[in-house]
This record gives sequence, structure tokens and C-alpha cells, in this order.
Amino acid sequence: MAEPNDERLEDSPEKVRQGWVNRRREKIAAEIARNRRGEYKVPTWVLATILLAIIAAWALLVILS
Repeated sequence: MAEPNDERLEDSPEKVRQGWVNRRREKIAAEIARNRRGEYKVPTWVLATILLAIIAAWALLVILS
């Protein structure tokens, strides 16, 4: 049986989903604000591309030498 002060157990799936959407929207807005202030980070896909280029260059060096 749910305790009277525990409102989370009574939340409907719609309320939970809406809360998740609101938190996600706030995170995105905060990230955009940080990017506009110049506090941006390098995207993961750029780091992955650089890593793949380094590995490919190393592999070519090993294979062709």
C-alpha cells in the first residue's frame, strides 16, 4: 500500500513521460545556452572520426612499411 506522502507511486505514465520530456527540453535549452556563451564541447562524432583516422593512418604505416 502506498504511503500518503509518496506521490511518485500514483503518477500516471503520461505524467512520467511529460516530466521526462520537460527535463530533456531543459537540458537541451541549457546546452544551447552554454554553446552560445562559447562553452561548447567537441561532439562525439568528431572525436570518433579523429580516432578512426589515427587508427587508419597507423594501420597503413604498419602495412606499407
